[in-house]
Amino acid sequence: MQLSIALPCFNEEANLPSTIADVDGWMRDRGIAGEIIAVNDGSIDGTAAVLRELAKKYPCLRIITHEKNRGYGAAVRSGCDAATMEWVGFMDSDGQFHPEDFDKLIAVSEKSSLVVGRRRKRADPFIRKLNAKCFGFLAWVVLGVWVRDVNCAMKIYRRDLWLRVRPLHATGALFNAELFARARRAGVQWQQVDVSHYPRTRGMQTGANLVVILRMFKELAALYWSLR
Repeated sequence: MQLSIALPCFNEEANLPSTIADVDGWMRDRGIAGEIIAVNDGSIDGTAAVLRELAKKYPCLRIITHEKNRGYGAAVRSGCDAATMEWVGFMDSDGQFHPEDFDKLIAVSEKSSLVVGRRRKRADPFIRKLNAKCFGFLAWVVLGVWVRDVNCAMKIYRRDLWLRVRPLHATGALFNAELFARARRAGVQWQQVDVSHYPRTRGMQTGANLVVILRMFKELAALYWSLR
């Protein structure tokens, strides 16, 4: 398999060395011809310097830089736009997903051009789990999209599918919901498989940030009217 993996990065200097090493090692072990695309989304810590050093060690690592923070969805989109391999995947760079779980998605890739993960047991605080349930319900009511664990940040798809499902409005937390809404509208069927989820041990989570939440509501309204 040829696979590009996009990693959105915002202030992840502490997690990137292990994440990049794990992805590179997994690709080597599986004999996957691929590339790792790290998108530095306007980080204000040492992420940029860490990525530059890692690029010297890992030839398959490509770096994309947003001079200002654009949001999680914008970072994933930039990484997917830059992908060159037959298959494209993405996952978070914070250590809460391990690349070995891509094996589970790849195992059913012959059945579907879009394979998505579902966190079997979410390793997050209660409030984040509650927020996720509320968001999933909102996406169902407004967009008519019902997906268990809609925001699971581990997915793979055939690159020739990208322009049909590529989110246009979502720059933040709405990214995955828009991807599913566009996939459904395009008649694209997806397969969902269970993946593992691990506690964050370094760095700070930003998903529950009030600015992120308000941006999501604004983008949800724009997406709703664009799809009508």
